[in-house]
This record gives sequence, structure tokens and C-alpha cells, in this order.
Amino acid sequence: MMLNKKIEDITNRIILRSELKRKLYLSQMLSQFNKEFSRAHLNCGNLAHAAAGSESKDKAALEKNIVPNLAIITAYNDMLSAHKTFEHYPENIRKFASQYNAVAQVAGAVPAMCDGVTQGQAGMELSLFSRDVISLSTAIGLSHNMFDGVLCLGICDKIVPGLLIGALKFGHLPTAFVPGGPMQSGISNEEKSKIRQDFAEGKIDRAALLKGESDSYHSPGTCTFYGTANSNQMLMEVMGLQLPGSSFVNPNTRLRELLNEEIVKIIAQTAIKKSFDAALCNIINEKTIVNGIIGLLATGGSTNHTIHLIAIAKAAGIIINWEDFSDLSEIIPLLTKVYPNGAADVNHFHAAGGMGFVINTLLENGLLHKDVNTILGFGLDKYTKESKIKENKLVWEEGQKKSLNETIIREVSDPFQAISGIRMMKGNIGRAVMKTSAVESNQMIIEAEAIVFDEQEDLIKAFKNNELNKDFIAVFPFQGPKQNGMPELHQLTPTLTILQKRGFKVGLITDGRMSGASGKVPAAIHVIPEARDGGLISKIQTGDVIVLNAITGELNCLDHQIINRLARTKDNSNVFGLGRELFFNMRALVSSSEEGASFL
Repeated sequence: MMLNKKIEDITNRIILRSELKRKLYLSQMLSQFNKEFSRAHLNCGNLAHAAAGSESKDKAALEKNIVPNLAIITAYNDMLSAHKTFEHYPENIRKFASQYNAVAQVAGAVPAMCDGVTQGQAGMELSLFSRDVISLSTAIGLSHNMFDGVLCLGICDKIVPGLLIGALKFGHLPTAFVPGGPMQSGISNEEKSKIRQDFAEGKIDRAALLKGESDSYHSPGTCTFYGTANSNQMLMEVMGLQLPGSSFVNPNTRLRELLNEEIVKIIAQTAIKKSFDAALCNIINEKTIVNGIIGLLATGGSTNHTIHLIAIAKAAGIIINWEDFSDLSEIIPLLTKVYPNGAADVNHFHAAGGMGFVINTLLENGLLHKDVNTILGFGLDKYTKESKIKENKLVWEEGQKKSLNETIIREVSDPFQAISGIRMMKGNIGRAVMKTSAVESNQMIIEAEAIVFDEQEDLIKAFKNNELNKDFIAVFPFQGPKQNGMPELHQLTPTLTILQKRGFKVGLITDGRMSGASGKVPAAIHVIPEARDGGLISKIQTGDVIVLNAITGELNCLDHQIINRLARTKDNSNVFGLGRELFFNMRALVSSSEEGASFL
């Protein structure tokens, strides 16, 4: 089917808007592209240092400059369950590289924060900024000019965007992402949510809460809900940077091992061929970025990517904004129901047809760009296939054309919603983002008095004191990137959900973020201008009547005299502890949420 005309028009305006920056970026990448292996530029002392720690066979190959050298950028740590899976990847990658006439070296490691550990803690204020630190760390690893291809080992929230931003500055190299896969399903996400709500209401003790959490997060692998980490995997697949069907294959399986071997083979062979078309800079283009946005919208993915995709695009000389997300959201239907948008987890999603099904139904209905480069070559149609094992070998078969479970995944002709799960909000309060895919229809429109809070603990305390049994909109200003690094406010979700279940209409407005796992509570987040910039959110007072309309996108304070109030301020000069003081200057330099919330 022909590409949808509106998608074509949106893509063309992005191309036109980005023309000068994109041209400059591509010219920079072309200037770095060389027909010889990168090590030809090194003198003997440089090369000797780089090869000294390698095994004799690899050392000889590096010194003779006869085979490509693949850089491994790893985000391994064994505190983060998703990244524990990467512990032995480097040694396996080196083995696979040798089989395909290449060498592989760990070029560098990047930090890997776990948002699950830092939720509601002071360390969360470093979370978003870690993305840019990861980008810088990636660049440092690749700066040795030893490499002819790149393998990025990363899965979770800020890590994949950070790796990709850094790798794009070496976009003349072929690059692929190597996922680890989700852990096996534990207790259901609905059961986990109920346990959290029971604890918030005082019905169970901390020991019972910890058992529930441990039964959910129980082994190496990605958390199984459809938050930012698994949205990352979806993006890398629909943008052609991972192997088809590889996102949600469980760790420590034979299929996972074969997929890892295959991706090493592909990048090694691509590096040998030395094709500029296969370089990362020519895979990530305007059409690929639009495909990423569409994938996010169609699957009801994490709102964090309304920030990350903007930063990724910028690194490739492409300019996108929330208007692009908003206009695409009017075209793209919601095709999946994966927690928090439904009861299923990503293992169930994968079994029901997974990414191959989603990509196929979108392509068949003209809702994705097919004419794009991928790590497998030209054409996104390659990503409708499914990886399987036959006779102990990796094979590719046609993916599902029909959903195997229509409560989880559906065709474009029969979506869960005609309009996608992410909406842009506008009004006198400013511009914001809202995830609507999990919001019940009776909660989509709220007109209620504001209650302004300084900290998450203040709302939780008010709830425990029975002060919140009413319709209201919680307002959390001074949570933006310039104020404190833009932490997630996911700690609020259980409490606000309880109030919903009691029959109250409750909403949230903040210049901070919510977890990719949030969604049942209508939340206008990433508000710009943020409070620290004097945005109107800093002028809202408890008792102001606010309209939060997820259907029309309205975000207004009904007291129009609010504009004349003095903006409230909040000191952040004493923010210290857990390394936060090191990022004081970064908070001063960071861009707005709609510009990617980046200090780069």
C-alpha cells in the first residue's frame, strides 16, 4: 500500500526543517568514512598500546591491519537485572568475531542506572542526565579510532538513547544494538499493582510488599512491563538497528545465543564491505525517526521517548518537535495492550505476534516508511519476519499476519483506539505530554481544583491523613530539568490509582517526568516552560480550577488573572549528596523537554 499522505507530509516538513543541519552532519560523517580500516591512521606506538592486551591471534590481525575490529560498548553491571545478562557477552562476541574474520574489543563501558532502584530516591535526579553522560562515555570509547564497526550492549531507560546519541557521532561506522531480552514472567503486573496499592492503604506490611516485588522482579533480564526499557527495544527494532524479532527473546536461551552470533556476523561482514549506505548515519534518517515515533504511538510506549527521540534525532542533524508527535498521533491507531496499558506483559506480546506483526500491519496499511536502510539492508519489510531455530540453526520465517491474542495485539483495521496512546497538551499552562492509552474513559476529562505539592512525600502524607478523598489535580512544579534534573514521579502512581478506584477524578500536572510504566492516571507531564524558567506552572495555587482534557488536549487554568501573579521560586543551590552537586552546572545548561532535555 502507498504511504499515508499525512505521514508523507509530516516527514517532508521534517526533511525541509532539518535540511541544513542534516547536510552538515552527513558531510561530517562522509569526511570520517575511509576505505581503509581505521587503524591505518595510527602510528606503531598507538597500535602497540591498543593490541597489547589481545590474544596472540587477534594481536597479529590488528597489527597487520587485515581484518575489521568491532568495538563493544557495554553497559554491563550486575546490579541492574537487564544488564546482568551482558556479563559474558564480550567473550562470546570475540569468539563469534573470530569465526567471521574479524576481531572484537571492549572499547569502553558506560554507566547504567536503574530507575527501579532510584524511584522516589534522591539518586533519581541524576537519571535523565545519565543519558548524556552515557553519550559522552560512548564517544570516549570510540575515540581511539581503532574500530570499523560498533556493537552496543544496552537495554534500559536512558542507556539505549545515550548509546545511540554517542554512536551517531561515529555514524560513519556500521552499528547495531545487541539486546539481552526480558526475564521470564513472574507474578502478573495486575497482582503486583494491587500489592503496591494494598501497602499504600496500610493493608499489608513491608515484608509482604517486598515479597510481591521480588516475585515480579526475580531474575536476570529486562522487567516485563512495557516501560521505557522495553520501549527502547521496540524502537531499535522498528528503526532497523536490531535483528527482527530479537527484542523479546528471553536471556540464556539457544535462540538468544544464535541471534547474538548472527548480529556479530552481520556487522563484521558489513565492515568488510565498507558501504557508506550501511553506516549508522544512513540508517538513522528522517524516515527512520518518523518510523520510531509511529512505533511508539502504535504500541502506547513510554512518554520518556517524547524527550529521547528528539535528542536522538538532533544527534543525526534532524529536528523534530512535539507537533510532529501530535500530528502523527491523530493518524496512528493504538494496536497493543501491554501493561500498564493492559494485563499482558512483553512475553505475552511476543507470543501473540510481537514486533513482526505490528510492523507488518502498519506497513500493509501505509503507516510506516518501508523504503529505509536497516542493518539487514534496504527495506523494512525484512522486519516482518520471525526468528526461529531449525536443526539447531537460526532461520527466518514469515511472522504472524493474524493476531494470536486480540486482547493483546490487533490489526490496524480493528485497533484498541483509533487515535494513538500519546497526546500533546496545550493551554495557558503551557505545552505538555500525556499518555492516554491506559486512562479509563471516565477519567479523560477533569475539571477540578488544584492542590500544589512540593514533594511526592507531601501528597502521600495528605493521602494518609484522609485529606484527598475528592476530585483534584495534583500540581508538582519545580521538577524540570533545570531545577533538579527532571526526576520521575512514579512513586505517586499507587496512591493516585487508589483514589481513582474510590470513584474520584484525579489528575497530575508537572514539569517532571512519570515512569514509562505509568498511565492509568491522566498526567500532563514535561510541562514547558518549566517552573524554574518562570512558567505558569510556578504560579498555580491550591484552589485554582484547572481543566485537563485528554480528548481535546486542553491544559488550562480557568483563573485568567494567573498570568499577573508573581512566579514562585524554589532554591536548588543546596542540592547535594549522591553526586548531585557534580551536575549543578549541567542543570544550568540543559535544554527544554521539547528540545530533548540535554546539556550536550
